[in-house]
Amino acid sequence: MSTKAAASGKAPLRVIKKYPNRRLYDTDTSSYITLAEVKHLVMANEPFVVRDAKTNEDLTRSILLQIILEEEAGGAPMFTEAVLGNIIRFYGHAMQGFMGSYLEKNVQAFTEMQAKLAEQSKGLSPEMLTQFMSIQSPMMQGMMGNYVEQSKSMFVQMQEQMQKQTEQMFDAFGLKR
Repeated sequence: MSTKAAASGKAPLRVIKKYPNRRLYDTDTSSYITLAEVKHLVMANEPFVVRDAKTNEDLTRSILLQIILEEEAGGAPMFTEAVLGNIIRFYGHAMQGFMGSYLEKNVQAFTEMQAKLAEQSKGLSPEMLTQFMSIQSPMMQGMMGNYVEQSKSMFVQMQEQMQKQTEQMFDAFGLKR
């Protein structure tokens, strides 16, 4: 571990270099890796960055988007055409930044809820899991209720922020509502 990483208490960031021939080189293992292996890093929550081998430009987002594209094309897609269309419509829209933040917070809340459920159901057989789920129904309702409340709260915050920005814009142009 590097001195800087050891001092911060964090694992060093794994660097993957992308070459012009589209190959990915893992500097940790000193070997070429596939996009599927990068997906395994994501699944294992391993911190990494993908850099262009020539320019050192950060390509992590484009690689993650490429993984999503392959997943969407390869079987049971997560997003419907309607959802994808709506996401595209937010690009360039005044709400683009809010939408990204809203989605990120909702996915994080959902992930935390899933982790809590997984922790509580560790080591259960399928029969026990069925029984656990029937017993946990009120708890699940509570967790889902918390998730919905959090999502609603984030949406209200997003609306309030947009209203403030609109008022500031009107004020800047000397317009009154």
